[in-house]
Amino acid sequence: MHFTGTVYRNPYWPTWPLLEVTQGCTHNKCKFCTMYKDVPFKVSPMEWIEEDLKEVAKMDPDARTIQLLSANPLCMTYDKLMPILEMINKYLPKMEYIYACTRVTDIKNKTVEQLTSLKQLGLREISLGSESGDDWTLDRVNKNCSAADITEQCAKLTEAGIDFWLCFLNGVAGKEHSMDHAIHSAELFSKCKPILVGTGGLILFPGTPLLEEAERGEFTPLTEKEMLIELKVFVEHLTCDCYFNTHHTSGIHLSGPDFLNRKDKIIKALEQEIEHGDMDRLAAIRRNKRTL
Repeated sequence: MHFTGTVYRNPYWPTWPLLEVTQGCTHNKCKFCTMYKDVPFKVSPMEWIEEDLKEVAKMDPDARTIQLLSANPLCMTYDKLMPILEMINKYLPKMEYIYACTRVTDIKNKTVEQLTSLKQLGLREISLGSESGDDWTLDRVNKNCSAADITEQCAKLTEAGIDFWLCFLNGVAGKEHSMDHAIHSAELFSKCKPILVGTGGLILFPGTPLLEEAERGEFTPLTEKEMLIELKVFVEHLTCDCYFNTHHTSGIHLSGPDFLNRKDKIIKALEQEIEHGDMDRLAAIRRNKRTL
């Protein structure tokens, strides 16, 4: 298999097989991320992709799922993606679900009709690294998209029948804009209606511009308790039913389906942790993280 570097994959999707169709990230300028800092963006040669699919077909000819790598493989135009999906179906004829993480901006260059065609070839579910639904925050961390962009592109995915995730990066707005980040993100996510809302807590990794800004006093990180308060506000304002998944912030288990049925319990659990949680333990867990 042609894995050209460290493999980052969504751990909540089937972890095999994986197919690298791009390397790195087309944007690679988000102020909180180092995942692809030293990886130049490239599209994998079609001969590599075909060789890998032949290898997968030998090991697992009945494979029904596959996850596309790397950071945002859907950046490719429809005309370049279509042959790859057709090739997947050629070598894995029982294919049902093709998964991919990608950027909101990658949907812009595709029409609803094209997205529908990709869905028919198996592209069933994608994860959008939105991080926020607040324009100030999106601009602050250089996401290169707006709340209106997220709304527009998610509407296209919904019309095409492609399920999607939206991710809330807890703490990324700092103290300067925490509540607006939480409330506006929840409102936008509720409008878009993803099948899963994921939340992760900000970690200031070495080498990130956001850490450098914090060290210069230009960005004020939230404390562990403030992270929990922000997450609670986000949950309070989230009104779409979804699978709710959280990590890096709370020390208690909050993840699961049927969010609206569990919402009151999640809020009460967060209130309990805000008042009585072990903040030193949460800080130690965060310090030990090495990647998003």
